[in-house]
Amino acid sequence: MSSPDPQVRAARNESTHPSPDHHPSTREQRADRTAAPRGPVVAVTGAASGVGALLTARLAASEEIKQVIGIDERRGECAEALWHILDVRDPAIADKLRGADVVVHLALDLDLETDAAARTAYNVRGTQTVLTAAAAAGVHRVVLCTSTMVYGALPDNELPLSEDAELRATAEATGVGDLLEIERLARRAPRAHPGLNVTVVRPAVLVGNTDTALTRYFESPRLLVVAGSRPAWQFCHVEDLCSALEYAVLEKVEGELAVGCDGWLEQEEVEELSGIRRMELPSAVALGAAARLHRIGLTPSPAGDLAYTMYPWVVSGSRLHAARWRPAHTNEEVLAELLEEVSGRHTVAGRRLGRKDATAAGAAGATVALLGAAAVVRRARKARRRI
Repeated sequence: MSSPDPQVRAARNESTHPSPDHHPSTREQRADRTAAPRGPVVAVTGAASGVGALLTARLAASEEIKQVIGIDERRGECAEALWHILDVRDPAIADKLRGADVVVHLALDLDLETDAAARTAYNVRGTQTVLTAAAAAGVHRVVLCTSTMVYGALPDNELPLSEDAELRATAEATGVGDLLEIERLARRAPRAHPGLNVTVVRPAVLVGNTDTALTRYFESPRLLVVAGSRPAWQFCHVEDLCSALEYAVLEKVEGELAVGCDGWLEQEEVEELSGIRRMELPSAVALGAAARLHRIGLTPSPAGDLAYTMYPWVVSGSRLHAARWRPAHTNEEVLAELLEEVSGRHTVAGRRLGRKDATAAGAAGATVALLGAAAVVRRARKARRRI
């Protein structure tokens, strides 16, 4: 069974635990109830940075939230939050969650440069621990955050996809295997822990001081387009993600939620808005070169990341819309902000370059540089064999 309504719980505590040395008047009691927020107590993991820090500040400022508990390996800047410093994989987190009504789990490592095995160990074990600890602490709702990437980027995807669409992604793109495992944990949790409700929020391409293979795509001197593909771009501003997460916290919507800007941009629109020209390659050439460069450690992105720049994975966001939530940003606005953020950065095949290297790459084109790097590696290997 789920926990009683926070208002009922607050009233019950008030009536059963009166102050031993003060008996407030009816007017004082009424004033106290008016002044104190009577909403949920919310714990946020990964609260010291990124989306976690933004959400913590947002919830702390909300009149609908009673208290925010920040959990991270370092203290964040939100002075209004109650902070607990620990790794989310530590079972002691259960003690820190006692008294919380909702947990928003945002302590995920999706850094392109992190060792893949270490990243998976942190993400999956951390989510398992948080779900188990939340159930043990009497928390009634956990909100998890994955990505619309879990739907997969496939040539036969509908435009847009329903939120109920099958999750057809594979583990071939950065972090997607971890996100799929988190989705499986979310589905199993209510059966393993009766009374625990789980909401999963899936943002589109996240923009707002973020660094992913998809945001780095726009740092290239040319936009790689695979011949015969039909990309469709849908973005999600971090502020809109935090707004959607707050909706989930306040139980205005539940279930599996996709969040992003309304509609999408075709590749031609992206090129026109960005002013970045394309470099088109056959599929076999682009995927083969990307796979080779990742295998020898020259690029952080596996070839699977390319699929998300080739085929559509746009979602409708119908559940949030039905709950009267709307994004505050358009795809055009978010793309403009992304381009401003990445201005001055230079990336080829997912690898950031220094200014000198970037100048050469810009003259040759991103894909030429990608293929050229592979050729250099082959020549170096042949030279070593001759020695």
